[in-house]
Amino acid sequence: MPTISSEPHQNRDVAQSFGAVAKEYDRHRPSYPDALIEAVVAAAPGRDFLDVGCGTGISSRQFQAAGCAVLGVDVDERMVALARAQGLTAEVSAFESWDAGGRTFDAVVAGQTWHWVDPAAGAVKARSVLRPGGLIALFWNVFQPPAALAEASAAVYRRVVPQLPMMHRPMSALQIYDGMFGAAEEGIRAAGGFIEPQRWRFDWERTYTRDEWLAVVPTQGGHSRLDPSALDEVLTEIGAAVDAMGGSFVAQYAAVAVTASAP
Repeated sequence: MPTISSEPHQNRDVAQSFGAVAKEYDRHRPSYPDALIEAVVAAAPGRDFLDVGCGTGISSRQFQAAGCAVLGVDVDERMVALARAQGLTAEVSAFESWDAGGRTFDAVVAGQTWHWVDPAAGAVKARSVLRPGGLIALFWNVFQPPAALAEASAAVYRRVVPQLPMMHRPMSALQIYDGMFGAAEEGIRAAGGFIEPQRWRFDWERTYTRDEWLAVVPTQGGHSRLDPSALDEVLTEIGAAVDAMGGSFVAQYAAVAVTASAP
């Protein structure tokens, strides 16, 4: 398995690997706080939404529940198949080369996926399909584990999985994600036709048991491509770390959105 580039959008093979665990991804990945969904819907001029990198439809279903008509686009046909099975209209394509067929939208949204899109080309494409006053909203759930779990996880990744360098340091997750936020903002600025981007932040938390967290770990980027024995070792040691904390832990999340409106 090759080392993953520090520029996520250059790793399209990784972006297309999530379909190998599509059902697990849909079952175990967290949704987004209601406050974020409500803020995006309120800022858009209408309810026609395009969800870029819709995956299995986690955020799409939330926008549908808020009264929006949602079209999904995703590069992985296995993720799209599951999204369609749950009632989402979705098309298979890389967003940068997706054919909109003259369709336009009130909002272009992307949950936990814009780092897999070329930030410059993606912003240009988004602007081309937005109606006047339309909104681009790119958001991520940023997970921050307790320090003991972060240290133990980083140690096993350094030893067992050298090809996942982003997992090697127990640094603040917000520090890691800050580069993604900045790249999204620069892409929006370079595309032109947008008001200066803003960041919105919504903090929330969730308690995970050992088994709940071990179900999430294999759905993270690059994990489905690991040798099974390496993944087993990672899960065993992370599970032991959670056991040492009493069998559960409280995860702090910051849901951060990069947003900009089109005049």
